Amino acid sequence: MNPLLLVTGGSRGIGAAVARGAAAAGYDVAVNCMRDEGAAQAVAAAVRAAGRQAWVYRADVGDEDQVLAMFAALDADARGTARLAALVNNAGVVDVPERVDAMSGARIRRMFAINVFGSLYCAREAVRRMSTRHGGAGGAIVNLSSAAARLGAPGQYVDYASAKGAIDSFTVGLAREVAAEGVRVNAVRPGIIETEIHASGGLPDRARQLAPQVPMQRAGSADEVAQAVLWLLSPAASYTTGALLDVTGGR
Repeated sequence: MNPLLLVTGGSRGIGAAVARGAAAAGYDVAVNCMRDEGAAQAVAAAVRAAGRQAWVYRADVGDEDQVLAMFAALDADARGTARLAALVNNAGVVDVPERVDAMSGARIRRMFAINVFGSLYCAREAVRRMSTRHGGAGGAIVNLSSAAARLGAPGQYVDYASAKGAIDSFTVGLAREVAAEGVRVNAVRPGIIETEIHASGGLPDRARQLAPQVPMQRAGSADEVAQAVLWLLSPAASYTTGALLDVTGGR
């Protein structure tokens, strides 16, 4: 059966770049989105144009019931033709710049529901399907963290940085938990990357404005991050697990 990748938040930015790159690497691809199903369908069309199967699932990964429904649908759609071999936990959100003492509980809950709980829910379901402990044939998980996890993002979004710090800990712990079960778990920590996520946080020009702070003097691209993700998924990284790979231009 064909290897199958599920990428959450796959309708744009890094997730879309991963989906396209995975198709070129021989994966069938399941594209998750929360709202923009049209954009997700366009990514799926690019996957099919590369000769691979593709499916689109609209689900809020912060909602456990929706995650369970998405995996059940994927099981049914791919049965007999593809095997879940890889998960990229890419779905994530930021919010407008704000100090912690001004943040609402609703903002903090949303930040952790999508950025942390969603990654745990999806990884749990992937391990249940990939781990040899559960009768699976192994696989790889890559979590999208952020350089903010070690920088803290003071005065902007400490909540986001904290959520990504949780992803770092989760990556290391899960990697060690399933290392003997054929499942590798790693994380990529992007720095300043030119994607649409900045606009969703009210700072559409953030990447350009912060580029002078990067030692390489430029923002990165979604494709550059995707290449790191795809390497961690690949057999070339067969002895790599529990790693936190910075893709930050030296920042």
